[in-house]
Amino acid sequence: MCNSDNPRIGAVFQKQVQCWFLNKVGPGFELEKKIPIGNPPKEHRFDIVNIEKHIAIECKRYTWTATGNTPSAKMGFMNEAAFYLSFLPDDYEKYIVILRSHNSRTNESLAKYYFRTYRHLIGKIKVAEYDPESNQLHIVNDC
Repeated sequence: MCNSDNPRIGAVFQKQVQCWFLNKVGPGFELEKKIPIGNPPKEHRFDIVNIEKHIAIECKRYTWTATGNTPSAKMGFMNEAAFYLSFLPDDYEKYIVILRSHNSRTNESLAKYYFRTYRHLIGKIKVAEYDPESNQLHIVNDC
């Protein structure tokens, strides 16, 4: 797999997460939905949004490195997702959904590592891990 495959693979993951929410929560989840944020407001495109239920989701299909190290550069992109989600009104349910990736060396998932390390930036955002093989979504923190 090369880097040029990343957008396609990320889009597949995004669609899988959307399908999970459609099946478990109900209809109305749209991909790549723009919502105005900030002051003055400027539109930002969120990965998955349900306007009626006030739910916004950012998807991150990241894994541990091949050697079991933290994908440091990817952590910045997750923090960026948390930053944009933080501008949504408080009545929104906000998620960062990360691909289930387990580190056998540390016995920790990437989503749990992210929450443990960056909880000070996350606020009320729910961090979840999604396993496409089992179609299971697990919320790491329950705000």
